Amino acid sequence: MPKLWTDTIASHRAAVRDAILDATEGLVDELGLRSVTMADVAIRAGIGRATLYKYFGDAESILRAWHEREVDRHLAGLVAITQGTGDAATRLRAVLEHYATTAHARRGAHDGELGAFLHRDERVFAARVRLRQLLADLIAEAAAFGAVRDDITPTELAAYCLAALSAAGEASTRTGVRRLIGLTLAGLRP
Repeated sequence: MPKLWTDTIASHRAAVRDAILDATEGLVDELGLRSVTMADVAIRAGIGRATLYKYFGDAESILRAWHEREVDRHLAGLVAITQGTGDAATRLRAVLEHYATTAHARRGAHDGELGAFLHRDERVFAARVRLRQLLADLIAEAAAFGAVRDDITPTELAAYCLAALSAAGEASTRTGVRRLIGLTLAGLRP
């Protein structure tokens, strides 16, 4: 099969998969995780159910793929911030703010049981490990310039930040999220 032909097929398959995951995202936002059905996804994506079943065997597998994409996007955004401009302390603040505001924006998005199922996935676990390392590296960089305490290891401080800012998902207001960010940053001061 010619390369152009296989590239076209791969491109089409990627576009259909993206349409399915985009449709799923909209349905999750509107209906909640538990209410997403294969029929709804097919209609929203503009494809037949038979086509949908060629890509995913059930709604659970679609939700898992959608969630993995969300986690990948979130992590990519955080990586971009860490590689951005400014000193380490400025980039650290920006990473923590992005993490907390994203957690706040997604609050209540997962029903407890299904959310626990999605977060048990090994790709999500790997992303958490990568996030913790990303933060630890940035904390170490900031500590080298005296902007962050150095009496606790960067790995422990990264875990502290993630645990503290997970509360942003339960904050009722953006003001509450800002207070949590400030409290977290205060705990990092030398």
